[in-house]
Amino acid sequence: MTETPAAGRPLPRPPVADRRTWQKQIDELRAKEKAHARAGDALAAERRRLPMVEVDPRTPLIGADGPVPLIDIFGGRSQLIAYFQMWHTGEPAAKQCMGCTFSTSHINELSYLHSRDVGYATFCQGPYEESSRYRDFMGWTIPWYSVPQDAVDRLVADRYFGILVTYLRDDDKVYETYWTTGRGNELMAPSYGLLDLTVYGRQEFWEDSPEGWPQRWDTRGDQFLLDGRPTAQWSRIRAGYDDDLGTSSGDDHQPHCH
Repeated sequence: MTETPAAGRPLPRPPVADRRTWQKQIDELRAKEKAHARAGDALAAERRRLPMVEVDPRTPLIGADGPVPLIDIFGGRSQLIAYFQMWHTGEPAAKQCMGCTFSTSHINELSYLHSRDVGYATFCQGPYEESSRYRDFMGWTIPWYSVPQDAVDRLVADRYFGILVTYLRDDDKVYETYWTTGRGNELMAPSYGLLDLTVYGRQEFWEDSPEGWPQRWDTRGDQFLLDGRPTAQWSRIRAGYDDDLGTSSGDDHQPHCH
């Protein structure tokens, strides 16, 4: 593991090559990238051939106007993607899940999903009044619902919040077709994919980087934090958004987020 170089010391850099030599190595890497993309296509094809499991379409969630059955959240569409956002009830905005904040902050424009007859929503673990204030503070515009306790078993089903789930509606029936979590959620966050294109990458300790490359963060949540808050919160604070969730912090413990 290599740490950030000491203050005043220049960061290490890749060797310099002439353009022809550089392009030759890019071309060699491109062949591997194309093989990687085709492997991803093959996995997607296999995913489309999975069986599915039926879910109670009347499972209640809580929205701005009260209880809403799961089937209504499709908005008439045939498919739905839902991210199950973790929540730490009673904690202030600064102590909400940094990983979920990282993922959800990237989801904005839904029209491309809608053009494929796919809806999107956040199913939050916390009480609607509290968690929707967080949504408003973050400036998120995605559909937002709270999962009441009597719906957790039916939707989460022995898993945990932090999962990304896809559903299919067939008339008045609803089916779960796929779910993922952990690094599977990275597809929500193009920042990671873009960082992977850069010389220094994500700058996380697990990465295989040359000796001396900056590696600043672990993977226990610190990679999503800046000065004690989820990183994306700071732009909202600077813009004057109110982060009061109507809660009071019980202690200074930072909850662990999957």
